Parts: sequence; C-alpha cells; structure tokens
Amino acid sequence: MDRNSSATLAQQYRDVREQTVELCASLSPEDTVVQSMPDTSPTKWHLAHITWFFERFVLEEFVDNYRRFDDDYDFIFNSYYYSVGQMHARPQRGLLSRPTWSEVIDYRRHVDFAMQSLLEQREDQEVIERVVLGLNHEQQHQELLLTDIKHVLSCNPLQPVMNRDLRVPDQVTVGEYTYSGGQSGIRKVGASGLGFRFDNELPRHDTLLHAHRIGDRLVTNGEFHNFVTDGGYQDSNLWLSDGWAIVNERGWDRPLYWSEDFETEFTLAGVRTLDRNAPVSHVSYYEADAYARWAGARLPTEFEWEDAAADLPVEGNLMEQNYWQPVAASDAGQFYGDVWEWTSSAYLAYPGFKPLPGALGEYNGKFMCNQMTVRGGSCATAASHIRASYRSFFYPDARWQFLGFRLAKDGAA
Repeated sequence: MDRNSSATLAQQYRDVREQTVELCASLSPEDTVVQSMPDTSPTKWHLAHITWFFERFVLEEFVDNYRRFDDDYDFIFNSYYYSVGQMHARPQRGLLSRPTWSEVIDYRRHVDFAMQSLLEQREDQEVIERVVLGLNHEQQHQELLLTDIKHVLSCNPLQPVMNRDLRVPDQVTVGEYTYSGGQSGIRKVGASGLGFRFDNELPRHDTLLHAHRIGDRLVTNGEFHNFVTDGGYQDSNLWLSDGWAIVNERGWDRPLYWSEDFETEFTLAGVRTLDRNAPVSHVSYYEADAYARWAGARLPTEFEWEDAAADLPVEGNLMEQNYWQPVAASDAGQFYGDVWEWTSSAYLAYPGFKPLPGALGEYNGKFMCNQMTVRGGSCATAASHIRASYRSFFYPDARWQFLGFRLAKDGAA
C-alpha cells in the first residue's frame, strides 16, 4: 500500500481494514481460535494484533488523551516489540479463547473510529508515514491469515473448504524449462524513488553480478514430481547437511499438502487434483536447493532476481485474482505472484542499513540472521504491496507459506 495512490489516506485505511475482515467472511468463530503449530497464529489473533499496531504506534503517539479499548490487550496482542513491553508467548496464542471473536471485532471498530477521526484532523508527514507503515503491516498479515488458516484446516481430517468461491484455473500446458541471460557487472539494487518501502530495502547500493542465466518461469509440480520419483528425497548427495537431517527427522517425501499418491493437494478451496503445470509450492529452501542440484542448476541470488524483475510491471497471480493457489502461466517471464521465490541469499543487512528509530526498528533488522531471502510475492499477496525491491524472509525449513522457486545457472547465455 503506497501513499502515492489517488485515494485519500482515510480511504486507503478503510479499504485495507475492510479487506482483512472480508477475507474471514467464510470462517466460523471456532475456526479463528485454532493454532496448528508455533509458526502460525489464530485468525482472531491476527485481526487483533494489526489493530493493536495502530492503537499502540499511531493513536497512543498522535492522539492526546486516547483511551485504550482494554489495557490487557497491550500484553496479549504485542508480537515481538520488546521495547514497548512484554508479550504473551507466541506458541500459546491458540490458548486465548478470550477475548471472543465479537470482542475482537468491537476492538477493531473502536480503533477504526479513532483512526478515522485522526485522519480527518491530521495528515502531516509523520502521521502519514506511520499509517502507511501500518497498512503495509496489515497487508502482510492478510497473507499470513490465509496461509495460517490453510494450515489449520489441513490438520482437520474433514479437510474443510475455506472458500468455495475461489476461481478454478484454466488448463494450461507449460513448455520446456528455459533460461534468459541476466545482466552482469555492477548493478544498482534496493528501493529507489518515491513511495513506501521497508527499511530492509535500503539503502540502494551497487552490487556485482557475475555472468548468469535465470529461469524464465517457476518450477512446476510436474517437474518436482520427477525429482520425487527419481529418489530425490532419498539421495543424501543432493542435500545440505541441515536439510538432510530434517528430511529424515520429519519424514519429508513430498511437498506439504500433496496427497500420498501425488494425485491431489489440499487448497483453500478444499482438495483439488494436483495440477502438474502449476508452480510447485509449500517447499522449503532445503527442498528447492536439492531440486536445483538434481537439475544441474542452482537458485538465483536475490540480486539476480531483483535485476531481472526491476523493469517489469507488477502483474501475475496475486491475491486479487482470487485463486489463492498457484496456477499455470501461459506466458514465460512472469516474476510476481503465485509463490514467494526462494533465493540463495541469506537475509542480511544492506551496506549502510539503518533500522527505523525507536520500537519500529524491531520490525526487520533483528531478524537478519539464520534466514533466507524470498522475492516476488505470492497468490496471497496484495498487488499494491509488492515491488521488485521487496525482501521477505523465512527460516530455511519453512513450508507453510506459498513458497516455490525458479532456477539459475552460471555463465552467459
């Protein structure tokens, strides 16, 4: 969400906040309280936390005599901002049967009313920047809401459907996997120009790209199936040491949500036939890296990816397309949507990186260790939220997000 939109900030605020609630329209209150693993959060918690963000970092800082909805919410809906106080343990969010769903909705209304009053009175630069950050934060949680509830529902033996109205993709056959030559030499990377960007996209700086080729599309289910049936999960030579340990410890033998016979997969629209031409999804960095080695290739660096995508329009299978599932693309050269793409780059600070001042400096900087960078957005990412310089990050064993990959190779085309 960018302040450069023609809509007023107050309208942007209403649109994003309403979109979050609309995503939950098909869920029951019982659905919204479940936490299926420590990495996920209950839907109800997401809605309350993003409301707490506006209350704590906008209303309490810019509105004189603002009255909190409930003082106890400051503890249970803080996520990781230790500089403003302690918080309820993340793995125990599913134990919060109270406040109820209706009370969380009342909390949102209370904060939204105060926010609208603030935006009618003030739109100075400091308020604008903080509200736009909050809206982008909420868009991140819209995606997390979808991926988390997908994991929750997948754990139910009834395999319930979240949304029966999601689009069914057309049948498309993709061609042979091909590569295009990437730029080499000194290249500029990082956010540039006007508009919102997170602090981890800055500063824009020079980086050296060696001669390389980058895949024209994402790796598909069918191609990954060939890796599986060729014994990819049994060949230790293909795997990083930590990845091989996890494969054996957790019994991985296929992507998350694939059925045992590789014929169907669980989606937010329920169980569907596995589309062999759609991008493979819900694979860890370790699985992507092993496949690349098996295919005689490698994963692109995040800077090779960014340079390839820099001049392309933000188009693709994003949240607004209403698939909420990767779909086969008829055209090559698409770098946005479907799945977040694993890169071979560790999530680290750029040269000269400076986190945001105060508590908001905890947003990105303190996570720059032991995680890998992903690029491009997914089928659950809002179109107004993604750009070429956008960096997200996950631990290398993560699979519950819409995570996939494309390949790269060294050398000129």
